[in-house]
Parts: sequence; C-alpha cells; structure tokens
Amino acid sequence: MPTFTALTHIAGRMPAEALAEACEDLSPEPVGSGVFEIEDGSDRWEVGVYFLERPDEIALALLAAAYQAQPFVISELPEVDWVAHVRRELSPVEAGRFFVHGSHDSDRIPEGVEALCIEAAMAFGTGHHGTTKGCLEALDRLADDGYQPSRIADIGCGTAVLAMGAARIWPVTVLASDIDRIAVDTASANVIANGLDGRVICIEAVGFDHPTLEEAAPFDLVLANILKQPLIDLSPDMARSVKPGGKIILSGILTDQGPDVIDAYRNAGFTLDRRDDLGEWVTLTMTRS
Repeated sequence: MPTFTALTHIAGRMPAEALAEACEDLSPEPVGSGVFEIEDGSDRWEVGVYFLERPDEIALALLAAAYQAQPFVISELPEVDWVAHVRRELSPVEAGRFFVHGSHDSDRIPEGVEALCIEAAMAFGTGHHGTTKGCLEALDRLADDGYQPSRIADIGCGTAVLAMGAARIWPVTVLASDIDRIAVDTASANVIANGLDGRVICIEAVGFDHPTLEEAAPFDLVLANILKQPLIDLSPDMARSVKPGGKIILSGILTDQGPDVIDAYRNAGFTLDRRDDLGEWVTLTMTRS
C-alpha cells in the first residue's frame, strides 16, 4: 500500500503544532503527523502529515493559507520495508573501544572490543549519527583517563546505546530515561539483547523528573544526547543532579550552537573540559564546579 506525505514549512513552533493538529480533521484522515525544527536558527518548522490514500490537495492548500505556511508539497512514497533497508545499508561503527552493529553483522565483531548490538528501530541512536559516536568516544576517553563514576544516568536515552556503553565500562547500574514510550520500550529490548538486564534500568521520564532518578542523585556522570534548547532548559536541573566534580557529556548540538550550550552550563556551574566536533555536530564534556 503506498504512503503519501504532505510537507510544509512555517514560522514558529506554536503555529506549526496548531497546523499539525488542524490536519488531523482532514478527510481522508491522516495516519500520523510530525513537527520538526529546522536547525538553522531561523525558527522555521517543518510540518509533515502522512496518509494511506491521496490527501485532499485543496483542503491542504486552504489550511496552509489559513496558517500562513508554505504550500504543502505532496509526494507518494513507494512501499518499502524501511527497517530491512536500513539494516542492509548500515555498516558497523567503531567509536573508541565500542563496536556498534546490527545482528546481521554479528559475525564481523573484532576481538577486544565492547560490542553493542543495536537494530534499526523507532528510536534514535544506532551509533551512525555524529552525536552518538561523539558521546561514545567521550565515554571511551573518560575510562582511559581513569574516571570511576558510581552513579550514572542517560537522559534522553533513545536506544540506550550510551547507557549500555557506560555499563560495559563501569560495574555499576545505569539509569536510562526517555520522554517517549516507544524509545523506552526499544531501549529495554536492547538492554536484554545485549545481556545487560538489571545493569541498565529504563524509565519513562521528562528530564530528571522521576522518583528513581531523584533518589539516585547526585550523579557522578550524566549523558544527554538531545538537542540544543532542551539541553539549555535542562541546565538548572543538571546542576542540581550532578555532584561537585561530576562529569556530563552533552550532544545533539550543531557546531554553531556549541557556544550557547557552553554558556548556559557555565552559568549553571560547569566548566568545559573538552569540545569535540564530528562533522556538523559537537560533543561537550564538562565538569560540575
């Protein structure tokens, strides 16, 4: 069965969310919608609406005009098993001591690495993205430097690849949280598949707002691979949740956004240990003063 997409751009998050909500009343009814920020500092947002049959182009044009959005661009997508396609296309990733792979590459694991099996799924973090690889390399460096955290949290864990990486390095229980239920379920499945059940605890939470996280704080190490603005918004809670001398690894940040995130965390009481650029993405390692 073909899938149809209708995409537009609009200024501002609230108008974008309102437009996406208005699209839900269309006929034929969409099967889903999404709102995504265009990370170029323009405050432009993409609204995507998805249909199983061709949408009403006139109705979409009227909605775009009513909300002062760009005209919708409608496309028909071929029927593709995207997970199978991604599995075929994704090659293993090496990041320091870590070797991130899908199950189809289990016979390619070199000796002496920390292998993490991550399948293509509905959650962020297969290791191929510059932010995930940058965080894994930062973890590897902390271990090489002799850092020994006893309390670790992965905030916005996605597939839990970072939490599992930390659990492979240090003999502690790692807390992994995400705001999205699908991500939490995916993370839990990955933890079991990698033999880390009981070593990585996956919970649904917004930031540090969960009794398990609050009871475990303050942390010696927090990983947060999210996005610029959520990271900035999280900085006061991060300061309260990380003990003095504790480390944080931050990513999901475009290179030109790095200074804003660094300033926010300096104001919250952190010092910058290291900035690492990987392509268009930056990873920050910082210490709680």
